[in-house]
Amino acid sequence: MIVVIISSQLLTYWNYNCNLVLEISGTLFSILISFLKISINKNLNIYRMKLYIKYMVSLRCKMIVAQELHKLNLHEICIDLGMVDIREEITRVQFNDLKSSLNNWGLDLLDDKKAILIEKIKGVIVEMIHYTDDIPKTNFSDYLSEKLHYDYNYLSNVFMEVKGITIQQYIIINKIEKVKELLLYDDLNLTEIAYKLHYSSVAHLSNQFKKITGMNPSLYVKLKKKREDNLENM
Repeated sequence: MIVVIISSQLLTYWNYNCNLVLEISGTLFSILISFLKISINKNLNIYRMKLYIKYMVSLRCKMIVAQELHKLNLHEICIDLGMVDIREEITRVQFNDLKSSLNNWGLDLLDDKKAILIEKIKGVIVEMIHYTDDIPKTNFSDYLSEKLHYDYNYLSNVFMEVKGITIQQYIIINKIEKVKELLLYDDLNLTEIAYKLHYSSVAHLSNQFKKITGMNPSLYVKLKKKREDNLENM
């Protein structure tokens, strides 16, 4: 019985020390991996630099931007509408060359802080309305402030100063463009569209649509389809 007790104590002592060694080894291994990651990142210059590009509105624009970056030995990490993250620090010569090459494609590489902020605002609005399945139900001013980390009054003043229209007017213009798209290419009726885009009523949507386009939604669809039929019969 005594032998058993002693063996159990030895076993417990052995397990404790083994666990301690494994724990220390694991910690040292984690530190080593972290150190290696830092070293690799430094050697490869893996960090992000953001560039802002005006008139990026499609997948084709993204492909053009990637193509022009590669010509300058610059490598994108992520490309979104109006913005690209690159891995390297861009020189002034590279910046000017990229700006020139993008201008040839009708794109504009921005260097002005206010212009960059305007593109950020427009990018958030366009993505929110055109590229999300459900438009957020929160107040647009709160949504923009949260996304861009600026006070909405500041965003509104800068946007008005540079663009000559309010942020709210720009949102309405984009919502009406989305309504046009849904009317022509989706199987949604006006009631469903009003619900999808968070209009208070069909009447509200129709009034806003007429104010922007000069006609009501049903007339717009009729004229658009008539024009398409005429083109097909030519």
